[in-house]
Amino acid sequence: MKPKELRDLSVEELAVREKEFREEEFKLRFKKATGQLEKTARLTQVRKDIARVKTIIREKERSA
Repeated sequence: MKPKELRDLSVEELAVREKEFREEEFKLRFKKATGQLEKTARLTQVRKDIARVKTIIREKERSA
């Protein structure tokens, strides 16, 4: 997800989005451990999305 799209969301919506990404990350890690994950790049992408969301939440909290 692009940072510009994330900046348009509220802090509450960002928290929900972070939770969704964390759940997806858990499922992907589980699939990787069992050898069922085909697209391993998605795991890296989800981790970066989580970092983006956390960064934008922090920016919004500091500006308020």
